[in-house]
Formats: sequence, C-alpha cells, structure tokens
Amino acid sequence: MATAHTEAPAVGGPPSPTAPAAQDGRTAQRSLLRRLLGRPEIGALIAAIGVYAFFFAVAPSFRQADSLATVLYQASTMGIMALPVALLMIGGEFDLSAGVAVTTSALTAAMLSFQLTTNVWVGVIVALIVSLAVGALNGYMLVKTGLPSFLITLASFLMLQGLNLAVTKLLTGNVATDDISNMDGFNQAKKVFASEIDFGGVSLKITVLWWLVFAALATWVLLRTKFGNWIFAVGGHSESARAVGVPVKFTKIILFMTVGFGAWFVGMHLLFSFNTVQSGEGVGNEFLYIIAAVIGGCLLTGGYGSAIGSVIGAFIFGMVTQGIVYANWNPDWFKFFLGVMLLVATLVNLWVRRQATRR
Repeated sequence: MATAHTEAPAVGGPPSPTAPAAQDGRTAQRSLLRRLLGRPEIGALIAAIGVYAFFFAVAPSFRQADSLATVLYQASTMGIMALPVALLMIGGEFDLSAGVAVTTSALTAAMLSFQLTTNVWVGVIVALIVSLAVGALNGYMLVKTGLPSFLITLASFLMLQGLNLAVTKLLTGNVATDDISNMDGFNQAKKVFASEIDFGGVSLKITVLWWLVFAALATWVLLRTKFGNWIFAVGGHSESARAVGVPVKFTKIILFMTVGFGAWFVGMHLLFSFNTVQSGEGVGNEFLYIIAAVIGGCLLTGGYGSAIGSVIGAFIFGMVTQGIVYANWNPDWFKFFLGVMLLVATLVNLWVRRQATRR
C-alpha cells in the first residue's frame, strides 16, 4: 500500500498561494478613513457641519453672504485668541488671564497715546511690549515655582482686572479711556487692525484674513518645525521631554508669550474699532477661548490637538452666536447652546479618537 507524503517547500522558495504571509501590524498602511479619524480636528469638523446645517435650515437669513461675513467676523475675534490658547493647551498649560489681558493691552495703548499726546503707534508698540511681558512673567513664574498654571494665571487674572480698573480711573477719572480717533497715526493703525475689505461684493473685516494667516502659521509651526515637536513633547510628558533634550522651560515661556501676542492683537482691534475701551471688559472670555480649543480637539491633559481644530471651534462659536440672532431666538439661550456644543463636540472627539486607535 503506497503512502502519501508531502514535500517540504524549498528554502527561499515562493510562498504558497494559499498561505499568504502575515502582514506586520507595524508596517501595515492605515486606510484613508482611519488616517482622517486620527486627526484631532475631525470631530470638530463633524460638529461644525451639523451646526451649520441646523441654522441653515431654521434661519433663512443665516444663508445670506452678509450673514456669513458676520459669522466669520465673530469667529475671527475669538479665533485669533483661541489659536495661541490651543498651542498652550497642547503644551499642557492654561492661561486664565487671557481675557483680561486683551483689555489690558487696549487700555495701555489708549491711555499712553492720549495722556502723553503722542502718535498712537507709540502706544501700540508699548502695549505689545507689556503684553509679551505679562506672558513671559506667567511662564517664568510657572517654570520657576512649579505651581499649576491654573493658580499662576488666576492670580494674573485678578491682578490685571484690578489694575485695569484702578489705573483707568486714576488717569482718566472714568471707567473708560478717552476717544483717540483724532490722534496722529489712528487711521493708519485702523487699516491694520480694524479695517474692512471688499470680497466679492461682501464687506469682510480684516481680522478674518489675519485669523487665517495666523492659523496657517501656527499649523506650519506645529507640523513642520522643531518647536512644534517640542510643544507636543512638553504637553505629553514634560519630564520625558526634558530627558531627551527638549528645552521645556523655554518652550512653556514662549507659549505664554504667544498668548500675550494674541491678546495684544485682539486688544488693538477692539481699540481701533470703537476708539475707546471699557476697563471692565474681557472677564470670562478666557473660558470661551479654552472652549473653542477644546471643541477643536485639544485635550485638557495636553499633548494633543491642532491649530486647525481651534479655527473650527471658533467658527462654531461664531455660528452659534449669530445663528441664534438670525433665528430670532432669545439670546439668553446662547450659553445653553454653547454648553451643548462643548459637550457634543467633546463626546464626538472622544468617539473619533477611539475609532482611530481601535485595532
């Protein structure tokens, strides 16, 4: 009786067609969908599409081009500050003084220009120095003391709020600055910070263009530069980052100074839009900046997020702000909708991250 036997394949021979080689999970290419789900801003994009579709359906005036320009303007003034706040959050820190820092910058430029009867550009430059110094001080105190950024910047928030009111009353005798619209350099500064441009027959605030420029720059820094790698590293685990040579202290201080720069720019826009500034403005806006960053995909624990996500988060803020008006609803509902958007966007971001990491 003949016995059947199986010959062993030759060493180095082609694999059997019925037994393909197993693919190493480390080298397997992810699908396009999986790569998209891995982006921090994809959850915010899904939420933005839903918000836009909702107000497009319930508010006919929301569909007009002028309405979109207004939405973009609201989003830009929020988004210019949300960008550096998002970078700071990716770096693992918070800045609760960001809202009143905007007012501090505007007050500095206005009062210095008016009280010294000088060209407004002098006030603008001094305000920039002051804003950067406040950010640098926040960062220096953080890295020097080791205290949480929550406490450091909460103290800065209270001090700036008090200084804004006290110094304004001391120098002007009022709670607001004097009108600087007739001073030298005002018109030139207004063109830079608060002018309007015609875009296809629609009047668009220049802050929208600045917002997009800053967003492109922030995205390039995060994704294409060594400093961007440092930001993710210090936010993910600062001690591990320090162990591999990342300048943790320098990175954190620069991030706080970036928030200071954003506060200066938005403060200049407010000043040259309204010619005067109320000393009590800005309180509470720091939470809106953080909300925009969180809706855009930034984690509260740091090390994760994107600049584009904060842009989308600010755009959602603008849509909700103006959408309620265009729908003729009571504006008291704004905070409710903002809370809903924060919760929904956070849940969507969580689901997206789970889908991206699920094997």
